[in-house]
Amino acid sequence: MKVEFKAVAPVLLVRSVALSAEFWREKVGFEVKLFGAPPHFAILSRGPVHMMLAKVPTMATITPNWKVADKTNDAYIWVSDAAALFEELCANGTPIDYTLYDTPWGTREFGIQDLDDHDITFGQVLENRG
Repeated sequence: MKVEFKAVAPVLLVRSVALSAEFWREKVGFEVKLFGAPPHFAILSRGPVHMMLAKVPTMATITPNWKVADKTNDAYIWVSDAAALFEELCANGTPIDYTLYDTPWGTREFGIQDLDDHDITFGQVLENRG
C-alpha cells in the first residue's frame, strides 16, 4: 500500500506567539489554536492550509530564509485566485513584501512579510499559458 501525503505545515519561529497569532488571524485570515499560557506554540489554518508558530528563547536570533539566500521565501502557499487574495490582504493592511505579478514560469504571485520578517508567498498557477 502506498502512503498518501495529506498536507504540510511549515513551522515559523517567532518572538511572540500571541502577537504573531493575532497577525495571522487579523491580517491574513487564518484560524488560530494557541497552546500554553502564555502561548508558546500555535497551529494556524485557513481551509486546507496549515502553518505552525513556535516561540524562540528570548535571546535567540531568528533568521528568515531571504537573509540567507536572496529571494527565498519561508513558505509558498498555492491559492485559487492570487489577485483576489492580494486585494483582501491589502484591505486588511497586511505588509506586502512584493506586489502581485505574473512569473515567467506560469504563476501569478505576491509576497507578505510577517512580524518576524518571514517572507510568505501566495501563488496561483495560470491556465492556458502558451
